[in-house]
Amino acid sequence: MSAPLFLVESLPTADSMVLDGPEGHHAATVQRLRVGEELLLADGRGGTATAVVTAVGRGTLDLDVTGRGYVDAANPRLVVVQGIAKGDRGELAVQAMTEVGVDEIVPWAAARSVVQWRGDRGVRARGKWVATAREAAKQARRAWLPVVAGAPDESTTTVARRIAGAAAGYVLHEEATDRLTTAELPERGEIVLVVGPEGGITPAELSAFREAGARPVRLGPTVLRTSTAGVAALAVLTTRLLRW
Repeated sequence: MSAPLFLVESLPTADSMVLDGPEGHHAATVQRLRVGEELLLADGRGGTATAVVTAVGRGTLDLDVTGRGYVDAANPRLVVVQGIAKGDRGELAVQAMTEVGVDEIVPWAAARSVVQWRGDRGVRARGKWVATAREAAKQARRAWLPVVAGAPDESTTTVARRIAGAAAGYVLHEEATDRLTTAELPERGEIVLVVGPEGGITPAELSAFREAGARPVRLGPTVLRTSTAGVAALAVLTTRLLRW
């Protein structure tokens, strides 16, 4: 089994360090790492370090740093505009998309989103997406932490502008005739993929995205849930882009 990964604000510059705080508690108390075991540190911005445990305290680990590295940012960059879903479906989508390799997630206040993020509720909901992405990135041993956009969410107009500035934009739509598996992909830049909420994308939203340059595509003959559609589409893109 690969070494566990822990996220830190900044990587150590010295040859030793103390891992404390929430990550130290998780490593020492929850995962029960012991002297001699190896772990990974990442700053969420591509920087990494390998370390070996030399001592275990109450919620802390003493570490010897044994190596340092850097993982380049992915290019093309994969951005998923996720229609806000009810219940925990949005968080499930965020978790799985992070594990698959999404680079940025944009919470979208779609017309047919049952749940609307307003005021403090929206801030808390977006915070859950951020926390979910962070934990999923650790599970997947990712050097780059996905960005969760929005303050707390984005409008259709803002999403359209994002598509217009991207290298390519695609909208998952059950009535599309083109397939994502055969769509032309750019070699560099940003690929924006739009996933609608449970009620789907309205004709007006689809029109706005098409005018911005997006192309409606489908994955296959079945209709996927909002919590799984983005994951399936990312699997197609990461395979075609030779990330996998």
